[in-house]
Amino acid sequence: MGQKIPVGIIGASGFVGAELMRLLAHHDGFDVRFVTGDTQAGQPVADLYPHLAAIGTEQEFVKYDPTLLDDVGLAFLALPHGQSMALAGEILARDKATIDLAADFRLTDAGQYQQWYGEPHQAPELLGQFAYGLPELFRDELAGAAAVAVPGCYPTAAALAVAPLVRMGLIETDGVIVDAASGVSGAGRPPKAHTTFCAVDEDFTAYGLLNHRHTPEIEQAAGASVLFTPHLAPMNRGILATCYAKPAGEASTDSLLGALAESYADEPFIVVSERPPSTKATLGSNAAHLTVRYDARTQTVVALCAIDNLVKGAAGQAVQCANLVSGLDETAGLTALGVYP
Repeated sequence: MGQKIPVGIIGASGFVGAELMRLLAHHDGFDVRFVTGDTQAGQPVADLYPHLAAIGTEQEFVKYDPTLLDDVGLAFLALPHGQSMALAGEILARDKATIDLAADFRLTDAGQYQQWYGEPHQAPELLGQFAYGLPELFRDELAGAAAVAVPGCYPTAAALAVAPLVRMGLIETDGVIVDAASGVSGAGRPPKAHTTFCAVDEDFTAYGLLNHRHTPEIEQAAGASVLFTPHLAPMNRGILATCYAKPAGEASTDSLLGALAESYADEPFIVVSERPPSTKATLGSNAAHLTVRYDARTQTVVALCAIDNLVKGAAGQAVQCANLVSGLDETAGLTALGVYP
C-alpha cells in the first residue's frame, strides 16, 4: 500500500460520523486529518464516544472551516439534511472528492425536494455532478466520480431486494409494497421524545405513513412505484425490509432465488440464501443478507433484505464508495462478517 489519501469528516459528532471514524481508523488507504462537530468543538472524541478512545486520546472535534480542506483530497459529509447543499459547491470548487451521506443530492429531480422535504433545493445545479452511491446497482457511475450521494438506509435495503427483480423483468413495477423496520440509531444522536429508552422499549410502531421522504429515493433506485411504510423497532441497529410485488410472468421460489443469486454472484458484501435475513447477522458489517419467495396461493413475490443501518446503510457504504472513487480495493476497511452475539 502506498501513501495514504488524506481525508476529513465534516459532521463527525453524530452516529454516522462515529461509525466513519471507527471504520477509517484501520483503513490502509485513508488517513483522517480532521473531524468536525461544531457543537462539540474542542471536545475530545473519546469523551463523546469512549469506544473510539484507542484511535488517539488527543483527537478532538473542530469547528468547520473551509481551510481545513487544503490538507485533504476527499471529504465525507455526515451532516443533517439540508446542510450539505451549502457546503458542496465550495468543496467541489476546491477539487476535493465529495462523499455526502445526507439526502441533499440523492434525487435526480430537484422538484421532488419541495414535495417530499418541504423546501426547494438550494443547489440544483450540482445535482448532476453526484453519482448515486449504491455500488451493487450503480457501480458504473462511481468509478472516478468527483461526488457521490450515499443512499439512505431504507432505500439501500429496499432497492437491493427489489431492483434486480425489476431489471430482470420478473416483477411488475406498479404497486410494490415495502414494509421496513429500523433500529433507533437511524433517528440520529440528538435526543427526541419518541426515541428515548422509555418511548422505544417494548414498543413497535409505524411512522411516516404515505409520505415518508425516502419514498421517491426508493422508487428512483428500485425502478418501481412504491408504497413505503417504515417502522421503529426497539433495537440499536439494523434494518429489515420486506417487499411485496406481483410476478411479471411464471414464477417460483427456486427461479427467483436463482435469479437473485446470479445477479449478486460477484458482490463481496451480498449474501443470498434461503435463510430469512436477520438484522443481528449483519451487525457491524457492510453486508446485506437477502432472500426471496413466491407465494402461489396469492401470486405474490416476497423479497427481504437485512442490513446494519449505520454500516451498509450509511458509513460503510460511504467508505465502499470512497474506495471506488479513489481507485482502491472496494472492500478496503470493510468486512462482510457480522458481530455475534
